[in-house]
Amino acid sequence: MAAGLALALGLGVTAQASAGSPRSVSGKPSDNITRIADFYGAYIDAVTDEGGDKLADELRKHYLTPAFQKELAAWEDKNHANGVLQAQNVPLAWKVTDNGTANYTEAVVTLTWGSGTTKLIVDMTRGTHKIFHIGTTGVEAG
Repeated sequence: MAAGLALALGLGVTAQASAGSPRSVSGKPSDNITRIADFYGAYIDAVTDEGGDKLADELRKHYLTPAFQKELAAWEDKNHANGVLQAQNVPLAWKVTDNGTANYTEAVVTLTWGSGTTKLIVDMTRGTHKIFHIGTTGVEAG
């Protein structure tokens, strides 16, 4: 009999897999780590899929504070890159890890590229469940 494997993706989010059985992913809307993971999963799908620009814009409107949407647009104009991903390309994979804090939720989002990873810090309000900051950690692995 094959042993099961459980991987913690964040608070309230778990993927489970066993040899020969399907994986499952769970989460809850009250958990900000779930919300950040949902946003990055849907956003990366949207920018990867042909014609997904409208969906990517709608996801930004839903998950980001209005003030941060403006700040991100200015960053994108200056850097000629996607502000959510802090890059010009789309990653091959992503992982969200709770980084904790007292007044808001801070997560580390690890984006995996063909040549390594980039780590982003993503901050979300506890009350409105909106992202108000995305920035790089300054650490990249090759």
